[in-house]
Amino acid sequence: MADNSTLMSDTGRSLLADSSILDSKITESSKENLFRGSASDGEEEMPQIETRVVLPKEAAKCEELLKALEEIKVPYIKTDSVEEYKNSDSPEFETIFVIADFQDPIFNDLHKADCRVLGPPIVLHCARKGEPLPFSCRPLYCASMLNLVLCFTGFRKKEELVKLVTLAHHMGGIIRRDFNSKVTHLVANSTQGGKFRAAVSLGTPIMKADWIYKAWEKRNDIDFCAAAEEFRKEFKVPPFQDCMLSFLGFSDEEKKSMEEMTEMQGGQHLPVGDERCTHLIVEENTVKDLPFEPSQNLYVVKQEWFWGSIQMDAKAGESMYLFEKLDSPELKTSVSQLSLSTPNSNRKKRRLRETLAQLTREADMSPFPPRKRPSAEHSLSMGSLLDISNTPESGITNGETPKSCAKPSKNSTPFLPKQSARWQVAKELYQTESNYVDILTTIIQVFQVPLEKEGQLGGPILAPEEIKTIFGSIPDILDVHTKIKEDLEDLMINWTESESIGDVILKYSKDLLKTYPPFVNFFEMSKEMITKCEKQKPRFHAFLKINQAKPECGRQSLAELLIRPVQRLPSVALLLNDIKKHTAEDNPDKATLERAIESLKEVMTHINEDKRKTEAQRQIFDVVYEVDGCPANLLSSHRSLIQRLETVALGDDLCDRGEQVTLFLFNDCLEIARKRHKVIGGFKSPHGHTRPPACLKHIILMPLSQIKKVLDIRETEECHKAFALVVRPPTEQSNLLFSFQITTEEPPKENWLKMLCRHVANTICKADAEDLIYATDPDSIEVSTKDVDSTLSRASRAIKKTSKKVTRAFSFSKTPKRALRRALMAHSSVDGRTFFPASENYLGGRVASTSSLAGIHSPSLINLPSVFEKRSHTLSRSTTHLI
Repeated sequence: MADNSTLMSDTGRSLLADSSILDSKITESSKENLFRGSASDGEEEMPQIETRVVLPKEAAKCEELLKALEEIKVPYIKTDSVEEYKNSDSPEFETIFVIADFQDPIFNDLHKADCRVLGPPIVLHCARKGEPLPFSCRPLYCASMLNLVLCFTGFRKKEELVKLVTLAHHMGGIIRRDFNSKVTHLVANSTQGGKFRAAVSLGTPIMKADWIYKAWEKRNDIDFCAAAEEFRKEFKVPPFQDCMLSFLGFSDEEKKSMEEMTEMQGGQHLPVGDERCTHLIVEENTVKDLPFEPSQNLYVVKQEWFWGSIQMDAKAGESMYLFEKLDSPELKTSVSQLSLSTPNSNRKKRRLRETLAQLTREADMSPFPPRKRPSAEHSLSMGSLLDISNTPESGITNGETPKSCAKPSKNSTPFLPKQSARWQVAKELYQTESNYVDILTTIIQVFQVPLEKEGQLGGPILAPEEIKTIFGSIPDILDVHTKIKEDLEDLMINWTESESIGDVILKYSKDLLKTYPPFVNFFEMSKEMITKCEKQKPRFHAFLKINQAKPECGRQSLAELLIRPVQRLPSVALLLNDIKKHTAEDNPDKATLERAIESLKEVMTHINEDKRKTEAQRQIFDVVYEVDGCPANLLSSHRSLIQRLETVALGDDLCDRGEQVTLFLFNDCLEIARKRHKVIGGFKSPHGHTRPPACLKHIILMPLSQIKKVLDIRETEECHKAFALVVRPPTEQSNLLFSFQITTEEPPKENWLKMLCRHVANTICKADAEDLIYATDPDSIEVSTKDVDSTLSRASRAIKKTSKKVTRAFSFSKTPKRALRRALMAHSSVDGRTFFPASENYLGGRVASTSSLAGIHSPSLINLPSVFEKRSHTLSRSTTHLI
C-alpha cells in the first residue's frame, strides 16, 4: 500500500488520521467539580462526576497497583466480571478499566464498547508523578512513547502497519500520516521516498519496525523510555540498508576498507558489473570511463556519496553525487574545442608556457606542498624545538596553502617593487606568515567548527572532550598570528630599510609564550586521539575523508596540518636570522632582530622545558595507574621519575622471597611494588585514554632520606647481580636490610647503584655520593640468588599465599639483625677506605648491632659515622615531611 493510505480499525476510526485533536483532549478528569457556567448566570450546577476504577481479574491482585490508586485518591472496584460496568452509562461515574493484559478477551470487549481502558504501568507512572489519570480516546497501557510523534513509510502490508500503529498508540505515541517538522521519529521499511528524504534533511531519527516491537516488550518497565539514546541507537536504520554497493577505481586496500565499512553500515558489496548492484561507487579522480553501460536502476555516484552517508548516519540523496562520464556529448564538445591539433596549436602551447612562466615569476610562493613532505614527517624533531637547523629551508620557501583559499589582504595596495635582499627576505617572512594563518583558518573552519556545530545530522560526530584534545589551543594561536600578519603587512606596504621587523616579534613574544606550550606539549596526544577516533568512529573517518579532499586542505590530512604550529617558530627564527644577515650594522633594527631571535629561543626553551615537565607528570600518572594502591602523595609538581628497575626479592621483609618486585626511582623517593597475582578491572587516565588494569601492587613509598647505605653485593657462583639497601624508617628503632636481584640487562648494576646514591646524596644534602656505596660478600648478609626461581621456591610461595592474606600490611618487625651485624663486620675496608672512620671510638671491640646504624649511643654499641649523627637525622626528618 502507499505511504498515504488510510487504515481502518475495528471500530471504523482511521489509524493514520491526524490525531492531534483527539490526543490533545487529555485532561485532568479527577477534578471534583465541573461548571457549565459561572455562578452569576443563575443556572444550576452540573452534577458532580466521580472517577472510579474497575480492576478485573489479575489487576485486582496487584498490591502495587492498589497502593498507587490510593496515592492519587481514586476509588476502585475489584471484580471478576465487567459486564455490569461495561454498558453502564451513569452520569455520576466515569468508569476506567485497568487491564493487566491487553491480549485478554476482556480487553477486546471493552475496546469494542468504546470504554476507557488503561494498563497498570500508566497508573503507576501517574502515581509516581503525582498526576491524575490521563484522558485518552484510545487504550493506553504505558508511557513508553508518551509525547513521541511517529510517521510511517515503506510498509506495504496492511496487517503489519495496523499492528505497529496500535502498539504505538498503546504506549502513548501520536501518529501522523504526513511527515512534517513536528514528527519526532520516522519508522521506515524502505530508504526510498519523500518521507525518508525529508527526515534525513531535518535530522529526524529514522527507526526500524523492531524499535516499536522491542519497546512493547519493555512495556512493564515504568522507567523505560523508547526515545532513550542508548535504546534508540540499536534500532536506527543504517545508511546502506537494502543497498548493494560496488567499487570502481580504488586501490585494493581502499576497496577492502570500504567494503568492511559497507557491512558495518548495514549494506552489502558485490563485484563490479553484478546485476543485483544498486550503487556503483566511482573514484572520480582515476576513472575516466565506465567499463559497461549502466542500467537505469543503477546509481553511479562519486565516493563523496559513500562518505557523506556515513558521516550523517543516513543514506544521502544520489542526485547530488551522480558521476558524469567523460564521454558525454557536452564533455566531448569541450574537449574538441580545447584540441591542440589545429594549425595554431604550437602558438597556443608557447603562449601557455609563457603565461605559466610569468605566473611562476610573479608568485614567489608555490602551491601547497605534496602530500608526502619530508619536513612534515621527519625534518623537525619533536625532542627539541631549539634545533632550528632541522627545519628545512624548503619548508619556508615553499607555500603552505593554495592560492585559491588565501584570504585577501585588508589593504589592497600592492607592495612597492623593492629589490634589496633585506626586503626580499622580509617579504618571504610576511608571505609564509600569511600562508600559515590560512592553514590555521582552514583547520578551524573546515574541521573544528563543523565538529562543534550543534544539530549535526545523525548527532554529534565527536564528544566535546575529544574535540578539545585534538585542536587544543589552535584558536588562540590563530589570534596571535593574525595580529602578527597584519603588522607585517603594514610594514611591507610602508616599507623603508629602517623599518623594525624585530619589534613585531617582540611585541607578541609573551602571547607566543602563552599559546604554544599547551598545543606543542600535547601534540602527540592529539595525533593519538585522531587515530583512535578514526578507527573507532566510522562517522569521523567519513568526515575526514570528505574534508581532507577539499582544495583548501591541499591533499594533506588533519594530522599533517596540525604539525604546522610545531614547525612554525623554528621557521620564523631561521627567517629572522636571514634578515639579520642582510641588515646593515648601523641599522637600528640589527639589535632589535637579535633580541627578537633571543625571545623566540626563550619561547622554544620554555616549550621544551614545559614539555619535559609534562612528560614527567605523565610518567608519574602512569606509575600511579600501574600500581594498585599507590599513595596519592606520589603526585607532586617537584617530583620526576628517574629510573625503573625490575628485580626479584631476596628476603622476606617486603614480600615473599622470589617475588617479582619493581623499583621506581624518583628524584626524592623510591616506590617499591610487587607483581599482582590477580589483575582485575581497568583504569582511565585524566586525559581520557583507557589504560590496562594495574599489574603491580604497592608495598612501600620510601623517601630517599631513609636509605643509609647501599650494599654492592659481590658476584659469586651463587649470587649474581644482587644489591641491598640499609634503611632506617622513622618508626623503627633499628635499621632494616632489603635485598634484591636485578633481572634485566639494562641498566647495569654499577650504573643503577651510582644513580641511586647520587639522588640519595642530593636528598640529604651530602656531597660525596660514592661514600654511600659499600661492597660486601653475599655470605656476610646471608643473601643468595641460587634457586630463587626454582619449582620448589614457587611451590613454597604458593603455600604461603594460601595461608595468609595477599594484602598483608608492611611490617618492619622482621629485621635480620644477625645478618646485618655480620655484614657490618665482614670487611674492615672497602676500596682502600675503612668501613668505619678511624676517628670513631670503638667500645671494647663489641660487635656492631643493627641499632648502631641509627646512631643510638649505648654501652653495648659502637658509635656511628658522622653521616648518622643528629644533623643527618634532622635532614632526614625534614625531607620526610616534604613527601
